[in-house]
Amino acid sequence: MAIFENGLKGNILSGLAIGIGAAIIAPVIVPIAASIVKPLAKAVIKGGIMLYEKGKETVAEVSEMVEDVVAEAKAEMAEAHKETTSAITPGSESGA
Repeated sequence: MAIFENGLKGNILSGLAIGIGAAIIAPVIVPIAASIVKPLAKAVIKGGIMLYEKGKETVAEVSEMVEDVVAEAKAEMAEAHKETTSAITPGSESGA
């Protein structure tokens, strides 16, 4: 398109014609575009909300699993500590 090759430099009539054309066509195009874009935007937002909720569920499940593993590890450490303290009693050592 020859109009856009020079970037509309030096020709104000071309720019004015494009502006007037856009002003005339805009009231027709905007409602049509809005009727297409609005359902699309709603679908994208719904998808985002569903993805967010699924992510929250996944994070909750993973954090619960991590908490369970940490609790098991602490229980094993406490049991091991109990075994080592019961194995070493003050009277059981023989002095040489």
